[in-house]
Amino acid sequence: MESKFFSKLLLLTLGWLLSGSLLAGPVIQTWQTANGAKVLYVPASEIPMVDVRVVFDAGSARDGDNLGVTSLTNTLLTEGAGDWSANEISERLENVGSSLNTGSLRDMAWASVRSLTEQNALNTTLETLAAVLAQPRFNTEDLERERQATLASLLQDEQSPGTTGKKRLYHLVYGDHPYATDSEGTTASVKALTRKEIVATYKRLYVARNALVAIVGAVDRGQAEAIAERVVGGLKPGEHSPKLPPVPELKKAVVETIEFPSTQSHIYVGQPGIRRGDPDYFPLYVGNHILGGSGLVSLLSEEVREKRGLAYSVYSYFLLMRQPGLFQMGLQTKNSQAQQALQVLTDTLQRFVEDGPTKAQLTAAKQNITGGFPLRISSNSKIVEYLAVIGFYNLPLDYLDAFTGKIEAVTADQIRSAFRRRVHPDRMVMVRVGKKDEG
Repeated sequence: MESKFFSKLLLLTLGWLLSGSLLAGPVIQTWQTANGAKVLYVPASEIPMVDVRVVFDAGSARDGDNLGVTSLTNTLLTEGAGDWSANEISERLENVGSSLNTGSLRDMAWASVRSLTEQNALNTTLETLAAVLAQPRFNTEDLERERQATLASLLQDEQSPGTTGKKRLYHLVYGDHPYATDSEGTTASVKALTRKEIVATYKRLYVARNALVAIVGAVDRGQAEAIAERVVGGLKPGEHSPKLPPVPELKKAVVETIEFPSTQSHIYVGQPGIRRGDPDYFPLYVGNHILGGSGLVSLLSEEVREKRGLAYSVYSYFLLMRQPGLFQMGLQTKNSQAQQALQVLTDTLQRFVEDGPTKAQLTAAKQNITGGFPLRISSNSKIVEYLAVIGFYNLPLDYLDAFTGKIEAVTADQIRSAFRRRVHPDRMVMVRVGKKDEG
């Protein structure tokens, strides 16, 4: 019986994936709740499920002086809310086959649920999510337990050369900007956090005008409106978080080596990149796909891995946020090869900035990106994440529908121009974590 159900579900999903409407991109509807939360909705009637994702401008960029406070606040939402403890919340959802997840990054924090549309399951799920968002307990014992878990995670980070290097890269690139510090904060800051600061952070950030509700599933417009009102209706209207400060450009190159007792060196190279919605996004996206974003067939992989055998994998990417996120390249290699690998990495970048892609490289990149795009929006859970990004960053509502056309329109000249203006090989931060005496 179970296998027949999943076979039918697979066929429905594949049929939806191959339908013309999905390939063209889902049609997004939008409105506001009574208390001021923005809502984005896409109907998807093929499977009797609904995904709801509520996103707040409550990431670690809003920590202020209390580093790690937004991450800990978000974690504590599900540790007790309304009439239920963390275990009771989990049991309620498990009994109806639903799931609840929370998380936070530098820009945003969120809570999301997935539920069947059957009345009892949906009612239980929405009731639980509404309580998690509007009635978190923030009990002292829960705070202390999660504080210890965060401290253990930070200690583990200190023992990881990769994490150590990434954190140092952010610090050197962003300096005093709110993006500089890891979302979990520091050991000292987490030890100092108080329940009063957690509650104040919640009251400041978890308000309707600071929220975005994304809904995808087998519900009509009226049902979607009712869902949105139910899950955020208990929030105070409040105000949207203020605009983040601009990210300053790097004035000069910075090179730093961190001594670490590891058999390999972890190398990270970066600079401020671009923000969400930047007009150069599509040329930079396609160009980076060629440079280092396409795995083993990228230029960086060819130069570093295939020609010289310096690393198993190498990458580059643009991280997109409200203010310019990181443009980063990275690899792992033997300590004795670290300097050579770093040189090849930066030389390859320099050549690409100067020359741009060949016609064959551009054609292959476009085919790869557009050919894989339907799989990126092939499920409700993937689409709801896109909706959250579109709504949170105020991207055009036709973003998904226009995506493949924007990719196809990118030219080699546009890529060269964008990389020359936005990527500066002579002003990069370079961090190496490994044994100095083997470099």
